[in-house]
Amino acid sequence: MRITRLCATLLIMAASMAHAKNPKAYQTGQIAQVSSLACTAEQNNTQHLCPDYTLESNNVAYHIRPRDSRHAPTLSVGERMQFRRNKGMILLRSEAAGSKERPFVVISISPASDNTADLHPVRLNHLQ
Repeated sequence: MRITRLCATLLIMAASMAHAKNPKAYQTGQIAQVSSLACTAEQNNTQHLCPDYTLESNNVAYHIRPRDSRHAPTLSVGERMQFRRNKGMILLRSEAAGSKERPFVVISISPASDNTADLHPVRLNHLQ
């Protein structure tokens, strides 16, 4: 009886370990730009300003806003961050050890290349 319970327990543990997913690895980026944009218009026609950040990684620039504008963390330009994408959001944390993940909403995504010549195809005519 004990042997069957032990075998069943080991089988359940092995199945749960095989089913578990590894968390996604963090990417590294840098805060390139900080600006303030209107979040929402309140009833008395005053606008609440939200920070808008540009996070640049190797190939992509993300324009992000904090998910909760009232408890938004303050990030500075040039700060190195670790992030991972999760369902239309970016979970951002500082490279400092033990920092907490903060959710940010992705507003837009664009290529990080500043050189626009790389974005357009080259057309050669037959005389060249």
